Amino acid sequence: MTNNHKKRFEILFKDLFKPLCGFAMKYIGDLDESKNVVHEAFIAIWQKFETLPEDTNHKSYLYTAVRNRSLNYLRDRKHHVTLDGMPEESLAGGDSDMEVRELEREIELAINTLPEKCRMIFEMSRFEGLKYAEIAEKMNISVKTVEAQMSKALSVMKKQLANFLSILFFIFNQ
Repeated sequence: MTNNHKKRFEILFKDLFKPLCGFAMKYIGDLDESKNVVHEAFIAIWQKFETLPEDTNHKSYLYTAVRNRSLNYLRDRKHHVTLDGMPEESLAGGDSDMEVRELEREIELAINTLPEKCRMIFEMSRFEGLKYAEIAEKMNISVKTVEAQMSKALSVMKKQLANFLSILFFIFNQ
């Protein structure tokens, strides 16, 4: 690996490790496991860093990798949870993994339908855990603009995901 690649990777690691851990915590709820998930994502990108196209958005790549690894962690952990000796997946009927994957796909599609500025604000808020004031400062816009864009994003997401509200309710109330 060239020195230039090493320096770029090191900067990426220093800038994103902590926010990615916070992002993983939202899924996993355990700091040590979140750190493990983030380390795994960085190892994976390190192994292919030189071969990735120059225009790769490494930040987006890592957030997606951490999200997927976090969901995989939860899925794998779920298979080990038992209720009176019976695996939880046999109680759920086995469809829940498929529903979660479908929901993830629909959420991603809904996010991608947002206008660029709106999408960026939504992702900074929900995936990076930034406060509205931090987003406003980062994008050089007013907090009111951030609030309006978030309201718009959430409205679009609500409409796009209306068919999945029952799945969302089930997932978040377990």
